[in-house]
Amino acid sequence: MNGKDEKREEGRDKGSCGAVASFPSPFPHHPPSPLLHSLGMVDYQPTWEAMKRFTQERTEHTRDEIWLVQHPPTFTQGLAGLPEHLLQSTDIPVVKIDRGGQITYHGPGQIVAYLLLDLHRWKLNVRELVTLMEQSVVDLLAEHGVTAVPRADAPGVYVNNAKIASLGLKIRHGCCYHGLALNVDMNLAPFNLINPCGYAGLRVTQCVEQGITTGIGELQAELAQNLIHGLQKHYAAKQPLQD
Repeated sequence: MNGKDEKREEGRDKGSCGAVASFPSPFPHHPPSPLLHSLGMVDYQPTWEAMKRFTQERTEHTRDEIWLVQHPPTFTQGLAGLPEHLLQSTDIPVVKIDRGGQITYHGPGQIVAYLLLDLHRWKLNVRELVTLMEQSVVDLLAEHGVTAVPRADAPGVYVNNAKIASLGLKIRHGCCYHGLALNVDMNLAPFNLINPCGYAGLRVTQCVEQGITTGIGELQAELAQNLIHGLQKHYAAKQPLQD
C-alpha cells in the first residue's frame, strides 16, 4: 500500500466517511472483504466525484470498498441517456453521469450501494458482477418472503413485473464504481416524471408495498452482507480444485 492509500485508510478509520465494517468469511482463501462505509444521506454530485477520485487514485494494493448511502431527490442520466425519457420539467436536479443506462431516480428511503471493486481481484467479468448484484437483492427479498426475479432484457430486479431495484456500472482500468439502488420506503411519484431506465410505462415498486416492514438500516446491512458473501462465494468457485 502506498502512502496515499495509507492516508485514505487512516482517515476512514477515524470515521471521516461514516461507519466502517467488515464481515468474516466462510471461505478461507479470498481477497480481503470490501470495507463497508455507511455514509447516511449525502448529495449525489460530491459522492459521484469521490467515487471517480477513489477509482482514479487506487492501486493494485487498494482495498475494495462498498459505500451505502441515501440521496436527496435526484435524477441521474446515463451515458446513453436520451433527454426525451424525462417526460416533463421538474425542480428535481438531473445529473448527467458516466454509468451505463438511461434515466433513474434516487431519493430518501432508497438504499444505494456503490461497489468500488477490482474485478480482476475477484475474478469477475461485468456480466458476472451484474448477476451477483441482482442475486444479492433477490436473496434479500426472499429472506423477507418476497419472490423477485432479474430480467435478461432489462437489468435490475422485479416483483410481479414492477421494478424494485436498478443497476448501473462504470468500468475503468478493470475496476468498477456506481452500483445498485433498492427502493425501500420512498416517495415513488418522481418515477412518473420519467421513463424509468428508458422503458415507457415501466411500473416501479418498493419493499413496503410488498409487505416488508424491516427498517432501512437493517435491510442495508443485510444487502451488504449478501453482496460480500456473493463476492466471496464467486471467488471460491473460481479456484482450481485441490488434489
